[in-house]
Amino acid sequence: MPSYSIGQAARILNVSPETVRRWADGGRLRMDRDKAGNRAIDGAGLAAFATERARGVHQVPDSVVTSVRNSFPGIVTGVVVDEVAARVEVQCGPHRVVSVVTREAVEELGIEVGVTVTARVKSTSVHIDLP
Repeated sequence: MPSYSIGQAARILNVSPETVRRWADGGRLRMDRDKAGNRAIDGAGLAAFATERARGVHQVPDSVVTSVRNSFPGIVTGVVVDEVAARVEVQCGPHRVVSVVTREAVEELGIEVGVTVTARVKSTSVHIDLP
């Protein structure tokens, strides 16, 4: 089973190493010592912590009826509109999501730079790479 250093866990969780240390010292995140005596977090424990931390962060409001479960809250950072279509860029935490939608949708929804939105992704093809 893989294990992660404090710095690696911080990058995965998108927080500072000091935050990971505080979580560990406070008992929120289990940390052990590796054979060299360094603090390490086992991969399964880190995955469980990341899942629990994300739970409820961005729930689909009751007023929205959707089958899409991949929801990414973010802020619009760019909009390029032509006669028919528009490219909308959204910064969702550390992730940049780009969507091509109709010009009409952009106008009806009032999408412009600085507006908070939710990018919802439904795909039949998802690729996973190892670092």
